[in-house]
Amino acid sequence: MSMTLTDPTLLRADLHIDGQWLAPAGRPRFAVTDPATGAVVADVVKGNADDARAAIAAADAALPAWRARPAKERSQILRRWHDLIMANLEDLAQLLTAEQGKPIAEARGEIAYGAAFYDWFADEARRIYGDVIPSYAADRRLFAIRQPIGVCAAITPWNFPMAMIPRKAAPALAAGCTMVLKPASATPLSALALAELGARAGLPAGVFNVVPGGAAEVGDVLATHPTVRKLTFTGSTEVGRTLMARASATIKKVSLELGGNAPVIVFDDADLDAAIAGTIATKFRNMGQTCVCANRIYVQAGIHDRFVAALAAAVAAMKVGNGVDDGVNQGPLIDMAAVEKCEAHVSDALAKGARIVTGGARHALGGSYFAPTVLADATEDMLIAAEETFGPVAPVFKFATEAEAVERANATEYGLAAYFFTTDAARIWRVGEALEYGIIGINTGATSYEGAPFGGWKESGIGREGGRTGIEEFLETKYLCMAGIAPLA
Repeated sequence: MSMTLTDPTLLRADLHIDGQWLAPAGRPRFAVTDPATGAVVADVVKGNADDARAAIAAADAALPAWRARPAKERSQILRRWHDLIMANLEDLAQLLTAEQGKPIAEARGEIAYGAAFYDWFADEARRIYGDVIPSYAADRRLFAIRQPIGVCAAITPWNFPMAMIPRKAAPALAAGCTMVLKPASATPLSALALAELGARAGLPAGVFNVVPGGAAEVGDVLATHPTVRKLTFTGSTEVGRTLMARASATIKKVSLELGGNAPVIVFDDADLDAAIAGTIATKFRNMGQTCVCANRIYVQAGIHDRFVAALAAAVAAMKVGNGVDDGVNQGPLIDMAAVEKCEAHVSDALAKGARIVTGGARHALGGSYFAPTVLADATEDMLIAAEETFGPVAPVFKFATEAEAVERANATEYGLAAYFFTTDAARIWRVGEALEYGIIGINTGATSYEGAPFGGWKESGIGREGGRTGIEEFLETKYLCMAGIAPLA
């Protein structure tokens, strides 16, 4: 690798368990490769079921002292973690782009966004309040308090490794829980770098453990181990369904942020420039490899042709290349399977009547690059309407009426994010309330904020991350009933 880090010790490749970096003798390693070049970035120790159990034991041993630590002290550690991330932002961005492929500017933005969760939940750690309940008897006093749920397990995806980890770890640790993390095997380096910075921030040994490895070994232990009381997962609906079933044996609390099939609706009265910019922001961020990115673009008939022409012109002007190169805003996809899925969706759409306006094939750069694509004349019988493409392919559908647009947008088992563009104030309320999604962007394609709840309806998940509700996922409520309080003499 030509990557040069100011602090080379941020490039870690071993297990992080109980505050130690471990590389057991004879243990196999797996290569983490740069999607842009195919070069090996690092060879990471492959954790197994025994490592997962050791990490859970370490988290369990660290739990009593961490949950007993004053909230103010936990808050201070989280804020130091935030500050260290921001101080090392450039090195972390280099690592993220090297293992994941996204343009360096996007990597920097993701890191700042992820760090913000430590800052936000550093404050929320000091706001875990209880209730005094009006009593039903003169000699009784009633209270409800909220306490950390215990040892938590997190399984995170490869598309936003520097954002998804803090979104789970920050509220868990703020609440007084300890955590074992299994990062995606494609992008474990971000997780390991975050663990290094967490240790520097003052996290006690065992509070935050990282075990890269296979889902069949590490993930299964995390989902089934009785000591783990909370499982939080971001990934596909199929895997989430399996994990939920596995976790049910020990009645774990689960949070699942799963797949999406996000619609964008552009009404005739929309500001065309804002609609184009917003659609590009949601569709082509991270090369379309996001769970909240536009998967279906519905455009009203009166503005349809102008929208398609303007969108295609903007997309055709995108610069594709290695994410570290100047001006690049579209990098490679994560692997060849992602390219093949884009090809399959485009091929199916063309066979069913769609037409390519721009792109539509592998990029001339080869490898896992795919040309940013706009398809017109898309219809609901196409694969691209029903499945997440998870790539830079934008299918445009034409619609006539508001009611039709809402009905077609809601016709999916998913309900994570949706977007619409209009200048009609009444329509904003009607459509915003009618769309069956957990996140709605109105006249914008960018909605993420650490202070807002993130999560979906229907088969897009359970629970919320971020905002004041994010810490609730890691707390249990306890009711205290105190009797025998005699009245004043």
